[in-house]
Amino acid sequence: MKDVAARAGVGLKTVSRVVNGEPGVTVETERRVQEAIDSLGFRRNDSARVLRKGRTASIGLVLEDLADPFYGPLSRAVEEVARAHGALLINGSSAEDPEREQELALALCARRVDGLIVIPAGHDHRYLEPEIKAGVATVFVDRPAGQIDADVVLSDSYGGARTGVAHLIAHGHRRIGFVGDQPRIHTATERLRGYRAAMEDAELPVHDSWMTLGSTAPDVVRDAVTGMVTGPEPVTALFAGNNRVTVTAVRTLADHQRQIALVGFDDIELADLLGITVIAQDAAALGRTAAERLFRRLDGADDTPTQVTLRTALIPRGSGELPPTSV
Repeated sequence: MKDVAARAGVGLKTVSRVVNGEPGVTVETERRVQEAIDSLGFRRNDSARVLRKGRTASIGLVLEDLADPFYGPLSRAVEEVARAHGALLINGSSAEDPEREQELALALCARRVDGLIVIPAGHDHRYLEPEIKAGVATVFVDRPAGQIDADVVLSDSYGGARTGVAHLIAHGHRRIGFVGDQPRIHTATERLRGYRAAMEDAELPVHDSWMTLGSTAPDVVRDAVTGMVTGPEPVTALFAGNNRVTVTAVRTLADHQRQIALVGFDDIELADLLGITVIAQDAAALGRTAAERLFRRLDGADDTPTQVTLRTALIPRGSGELPPTSV
């Protein structure tokens, strides 16, 4: 900084103001300082900055799966909010493993991130209590935290599933199957609950053979779908509990002779061209809302942790509007 100040003909404080974007510097002086910085190859020492200010200007994002298309717009929205606050985003995947989630979250804390946004894989987040007490702002997304009070931003999984199944019922279906994710996942059980509520609203029976929660691996979903549409009480419609289930269901039903109506939770790529009716979440809004809440905490908000639930939207494209066909 002394070299920059000498080259630009200004004081050290002026260089500091330019580097940190502080007011009180004329445009011409800022230009001279910036030229000196560029010519000397000056780089701000962030380690020294952390020691001085106690903030790293970085936040961590723990996702379920970086490869899942749902998390792309969510992560991008968090990054945009972080950038607007001059912060760097560091993210990683828990692979739906509670131990890996804890390991990753604590590793980010060890690197002194200012805050965490977590899509939880586990049901016990008491391991984060010391970090939160130490000042690490924490917001949970898509699923609530387990055994601690914390800010959370959710989509209306229950209401969305209820709407999607009611849509199938409105188009004449009485035998409707449900294929969802692992039963330990909050969103999976909420969507099953919405399915049951819609069937109960219409006073329709629900058979155990019409419902399954479990792995979303393609072979598992394929077997579940095939069993529902060819069993002794075959369904005429399906509600798919997430985007991975929907993709496998579309491929499986394409090989089936009878037309089966389909509504999927989460939009998927090419769904508009394929005519797939979906209950769409706004993944970007989830990420943006969570990040804005996080930075409110970092700016000093100390109100009671809140839960924000975002609406979902039914997008009819054809597959959910097919009438029942005879078995």
